[in-house]
Amino acid sequence: MTETTAHHEVRGSGPVLLVIPGGAGHPMGLDGLVERLAGRFTVVTYDPMGLAHGRLGEPVEDQRVEAWSDGARQVLDSLLPGGESAYVFGSSSGGIAALDLLTSHPDRVRHAVAHEPPGVTVLPDAAQHRKMFEDVYETYRAAGLQAASVRLNAGLEDRMWEAPPPPPVGTSHIASPPPVPDKPMAVFIAHVLRQFTAYEPDFATLHPLAARLTLAGGHESRTQLPHRAARMLAQRSGSDFVEFPGGHIGAVTHPVEFAERLAERLLPVPSQVSR
Repeated sequence: MTETTAHHEVRGSGPVLLVIPGGAGHPMGLDGLVERLAGRFTVVTYDPMGLAHGRLGEPVEDQRVEAWSDGARQVLDSLLPGGESAYVFGSSSGGIAALDLLTSHPDRVRHAVAHEPPGVTVLPDAAQHRKMFEDVYETYRAAGLQAASVRLNAGLEDRMWEAPPPPPVGTSHIASPPPVPDKPMAVFIAHVLRQFTAYEPDFATLHPLAARLTLAGGHESRTQLPHRAARMLAQRSGSDFVEFPGGHIGAVTHPVEFAERLAERLLPVPSQVSR
């Protein structure tokens, strides 16, 4: 049985597991993962912007990490009695929100797994990557979603990229992006990517919580930027780092194996929240 309310869905039974999707928070592609996890957890799939609940194509503001994590806290408040905590899984931008949720509301988080959060501010070459994300945004504005996606993938994989040639003077073969992004990936590039990759973790707060945080990376994405950032975040916070099946979107491409790895990581972890 699936219960649907504004901005989140609840499925399954057992301890509560809050899932924060990546990208713009649209949970597309996660059905296989959620279905597998629902046999062991009450899975709460959070939709921070309501894109899967009828808001895709509506005007969008630049997103803030703190707004996503506060919304996640509100969802947990509506589902859990005061003082109880939940497991949390966040991937990519959702992993950034999971980090902030643990930092801001540790009483609500039993254990968090952040899979490849692109927190590039912790890397020694952070300025280079921040510039790359700005370039992705400018490419989106100038040449559209497809060109921006190619630019982003090249940057994440540290590959050379050539901008598409401009159209001849007086002609245009490139459709301008719509004033209101109407695809989840476009919302992500226009309003999430630059803001979330600029997030600076509060390590002074995270250090005492390290036993309740797992950073994760994909087995197939070891050479890519989000994997590097996750490893450095684990090192800086004193948290464990583990590898999961697949690459950056392993939760979508390897849902069964990914769910098993996640459950294996979470269920043996005792609650360390002071009651």
